[in-house]
Amino acid sequence: MHRTHRKLLITITAGMFGLISGFAAAAETESAIARGGRLYDKFFKENNTAKPDADHPSYPNKGGKYGKDASWRCKECHGWDYKGKDGAYASGGHATGIKGINGAAGKDPAAIAAIFRDAKHGYSEKQLSAQDAQDLALFVSKGQIDMSKYVADKKAKGNPAKGEVYFNTICAGCHGKDGKKIKDAPPLGSVADNPYEMLHKVLNGQPGESMPALRALDPQIAVDIVSYLSQLPKQ
Repeated sequence: MHRTHRKLLITITAGMFGLISGFAAAAETESAIARGGRLYDKFFKENNTAKPDADHPSYPNKGGKYGKDASWRCKECHGWDYKGKDGAYASGGHATGIKGINGAAGKDPAAIAAIFRDAKHGYSEKQLSAQDAQDLALFVSKGQIDMSKYVADKKAKGNPAKGEVYFNTICAGCHGKDGKKIKDAPPLGSVADNPYEMLHKVLNGQPGESMPALRALDPQIAVDIVSYLSQLPKQ
């Protein structure tokens, strides 16, 4: 082989290897972000640690109707829309007056992870391992979406007809076309009135379950699915 051709082949091979390595790294990042989103939802279900049996020390609504373990869920204070007191949890039974995590978007994940251990948050290593904290921080830094782009007047701004196609080909295998196939969970139609929660779960998956996370796809696909969920049977 001519020396020039050999050098060109080496250059092309190295470039392809770098491209493949880059794709692999991106895949690992998206997977970690999705896991962080599930930890944000309900960390003790995702990482199979002990369910908290006392209110979080910083939780203002102690003794609330949602249970003591709920006060340890990130979403309970910071909201499904990540805006806390400035979003959907500005009022109602979940209102805490605590700010959201949207201000931390784009910040150093290591600095965010350190916050989980401070006196205000107080998560021990038994509750959140170093890997848990890293994944959760990665979600806070890089995994948030601007829910206002996709939800208006408490409804997903999607195309339910497209959502039906996506749901029937991606989701129905486990949930059934009527959303009622999983017997130890409520019908999907009965919980579809919170588009922020549904969108978070479609993008990141359900804690502790094998539900696929769709965050690597165009977000509009998830929005279309959420838009369709409200048409499923509520009972």
